[in-house]
Amino acid sequence: MNFSSCILYSCLMGVVLAATHVPCTAADPRDAFMPAALTDIKLVEHLNETLPLNLQFTDDSGKAIRLQECFTEEVPVILSLNYSNCPMLCVLQLNGLVDSLREIDLVAGKDFQIVSVSLDPQETAEQARATKQKYLESYGKAAEPKGWHFLTGPENSISQLAKAVGIEYVYLPEKKQYSHPAVFCIATPDGRLSRYHYGVEFPPQTVRLSLVEASEGKIGTTFDHFLLICFHYDATEGRYAPTARNIMKIGGAMAILVLGLIIWTCHRFRRKLENVDPDHSLSNGRAAVIPGT
Repeated sequence: MNFSSCILYSCLMGVVLAATHVPCTAADPRDAFMPAALTDIKLVEHLNETLPLNLQFTDDSGKAIRLQECFTEEVPVILSLNYSNCPMLCVLQLNGLVDSLREIDLVAGKDFQIVSVSLDPQETAEQARATKQKYLESYGKAAEPKGWHFLTGPENSISQLAKAVGIEYVYLPEKKQYSHPAVFCIATPDGRLSRYHYGVEFPPQTVRLSLVEASEGKIGTTFDHFLLICFHYDATEGRYAPTARNIMKIGGAMAILVLGLIIWTCHRFRRKLENVDPDHSLSNGRAAVIPGT
């Protein structure tokens, strides 16, 4: 293969690498992971808005705290609004969350915090503590109790937090229940809303990438951060989908890198042939001398 052939081959390889793209398709996860009765519930997302961290609540030990105290570990926070006496939806949602968290290598209390705020202003710290213990046992991993906060509080604090998140809920006195959407949010360490996850089942990898993204580089592997360059969160599908522009940039950079490497290799190979085979070099420079002539 001569030098011009090497260049032509390299260009063709670069074009192939830059143009290669495998599309990913998936069904809407809201249909797969959310009961049919919940798909009509509406919620206004307040992405990148800051939560009212000065709100007063009571933790599961009975201590009065501000929401800010749950955002002190410089790690992302999973925020959900549920209540202990919920007959079904809250149980399904929290069970689904725990099931997902068990499947990832990030640990509550170390890599992220969980804050569950009761929608019921009549709920006591004792009820919250019992609910917390149940889910810590279900979680099963080496989670520190301080990593999951079950908060209760006055109606004013609850309603302000729900409004900031974008959740609408209604108390049904005839059933003594609250009607509310099945959703949890992920917030950045400084209290900004980063992602919303709907339903009662949550793909572990999607939850993991959401936590890594919200951590702003504080948790996750190098590969996680590389994935977040190539993928962005598609709210309509509830998953991380490929970003065509970023994939094209990376593909173009790889094509240039491979092209340069091939040209360099061909050049080195040619120089090596010239240095090792003097007859080859001689025949290119002048006619060979035939003995006896």
